Amino acid sequence: MSPSSDPSRTPVIVAALRTPVGRVRGVLAEVEPARLAAPLITRILADVGLAAEALDDVILGNAANCAGNLGRLAALEAGLPVSTPGLTIDRQCGAGLEAITLAARLIQSGAGRFYLAGGTESASRAHIRLRPPTTPGEEPQPIKRSRMAPDEIGDPDMGVAAENVATACSISRERQDAFALESQRRAVAAQGAGRFTREIVPIETTAGIVEADECPRANASLETLQRLKPVFVQDGTVTAGNACPINDGAAMVLVTSLAEARRLGLSFALEFIDATTAGVHPDLLGLGPVPAMEKLKARNPALDVDAIDFIEFNEAFASQVLGSLDQLDISPERVNLDGGAIALGHPYGASGAILVVRLFTQMLAVPRETQALAMMGIGGGMGGVALFRSLRPTE
Repeated sequence: MSPSSDPSRTPVIVAALRTPVGRVRGVLAEVEPARLAAPLITRILADVGLAAEALDDVILGNAANCAGNLGRLAALEAGLPVSTPGLTIDRQCGAGLEAITLAARLIQSGAGRFYLAGGTESASRAHIRLRPPTTPGEEPQPIKRSRMAPDEIGDPDMGVAAENVATACSISRERQDAFALESQRRAVAAQGAGRFTREIVPIETTAGIVEADECPRANASLETLQRLKPVFVQDGTVTAGNACPINDGAAMVLVTSLAEARRLGLSFALEFIDATTAGVHPDLLGLGPVPAMEKLKARNPALDVDAIDFIEFNEAFASQVLGSLDQLDISPERVNLDGGAIALGHPYGASGAILVVRLFTQMLAVPRETQALAMMGIGGGMGGVALFRSLRPTE
């Protein structure tokens, strides 16, 4: 885990911002996904003092919008020159983290100097998709979601998979509700203390400026959570209260080399150390971070998880977070110090990038060197993790 000997090939994140996260059909419902991302592009370039012409690419993750190449569209919406390319990738809810990883790998390879990377998602603006008829006279059928695994292997809905994890890992309803309540409590406290303010770029809508996350619930209580009925499986344990909402939002970071960060005179950065992705059976898709973390540790023998200062784990469902953390021997108390997706929301393709934005904000506030992990379970039976450490490039 030592820094690269070549600063021009050492990838660092030097800026990290996000939009507020809105509930589906909520405060951001009118904003197309590219227009969620565009203000982040403009603000990051202004904050860093980087000319738009210096960008090598804009790489965005997305899972649901089917709106063509959102990376290119967002670049043009932001007023970047037509010479700026764009790329959109889909690793479902891991797409935003994968976009950042790809940008870091491009820096390591020497392919370019500056990449904007992240994710954008609007569940509110997702296109209605139809399956073409297979027989004469048949009507087109709505597609609820894309296939992620063959039927003979298993392709459960996300909530059913969360129930599978709860059963397989013996995660009780009580533990799930308690975890969800703590996520709400931490998010409300962080929001009230202004700990999200520096990372949020307000979004203009016809109803006004949206400046804050819509979903955290100050009135959440264990009694309220306990009254909720299972959503996905009769007599199950996964409810609307211990699962994430459905959301709109975007997040983006600027990835460059340590040499360029020094040239720009930037005082803080996150060094990208490594990232891994691994697969699990789709029936237990929420446990994907377990083999991904094992792979990361095998590639980085000096990694001491107990010494990691900050861990952001996407909270699609309390059951899958707890199941993964139990197997990795990581205390939930150490994870998502300002709350997670159960409280803040989970805008699919943007969520992995939001984890990195959160880490950037948290680590910026600590004067000493810190280490961090971003962790995600991914639809279709995968998991992704990424390892970072803080740097002061000009010191």
